[in-house]
Amino acid sequence: MNVDEVKALASAIREEVAKAITGQRDTVDLMLTALFAGGHILLEGPPGTAKTMTARCFAQALGVVYGRIQFTPDLMPGDIVGANIYNFQTGQFTLTRGPIFCDLLLADEINRTPPKTQAALLEAMQEHAVTFDGTTHSLGKNFMVVATQNPIEHQGVYPLPEAQLDRFLFKHRVSYPDAQEERAIIIHHGGGSASHNIEQYGIKAQTDRKTLEAALATVGAVTLVDDVVGYIAALVRGTRESPDLEVGASPRAGAMLARAARARAALDGRNYVIPDDVKALAVPALRHRVILSPAAQIDGRLVEQIVSDLVDQTEAPR
Repeated sequence: MNVDEVKALASAIREEVAKAITGQRDTVDLMLTALFAGGHILLEGPPGTAKTMTARCFAQALGVVYGRIQFTPDLMPGDIVGANIYNFQTGQFTLTRGPIFCDLLLADEINRTPPKTQAALLEAMQEHAVTFDGTTHSLGKNFMVVATQNPIEHQGVYPLPEAQLDRFLFKHRVSYPDAQEERAIIIHHGGGSASHNIEQYGIKAQTDRKTLEAALATVGAVTLVDDVVGYIAALVRGTRESPDLEVGASPRAGAMLARAARARAALDGRNYVIPDDVKALAVPALRHRVILSPAAQIDGRLVEQIVSDLVDQTEAPR
């Protein structure tokens, strides 16, 4: 598979999702970038902005094994990974796999559950494996988590710990649609039926595991020259040196931003990364890896604004 085929595959997936989802082009593009970069994505936005629906349609268009977990305050780690259940007939323990054993996992409203349960995802997101009762069980090579959460100011939410946030390649803020899109949503979804069954939209699978593995291999071979590597490193170091940030991005952030830039290049049909790839992805790749200083919080500064300023201030290669 070459980069032109990766671009065509992404376009086909995008078109299938658009059968059911009006707007949200930026959201779908970032989900595609995360997919082909082998990463995970966190979608944050108010209720009713199609976060869950978009993720479901995305999984349907991929045609992979799909799992969903609705996170609630009483959810336990075993509800995610599964457990060994004693079989009285055989006298042995039998593995009952949890919903995490899939290719694409929708972690819906992930910040509705306590940190102990959230942490059950950590190993799976980083190692593509889960361990319980001393035994490690592998997940798929292309395992991907699409998590949704409500803004932190909403009631009944638990902030994700920094260690888990760092596992997400992107954090994307899902915004309300513009006026034209909202009219289209009302026309499209405001009929007599309130069904949320995505089968009615006729979304067809555009890929499979083997094709995805080939696409990821193509993305991994995209050229990343030293000048662009230096640019990424300068951006990451800039977050650690900024007086507006109490905690800057870790070296992992730079490595993941590089992977994402490779994926964006391939989605654009290029086998090389340009600085614009890095600039376009800097905010969603870094916003959740840094913490504002107390002074910046008092001044009402936003993380997105500070990262954007760093992008503007950091000299890019030509």
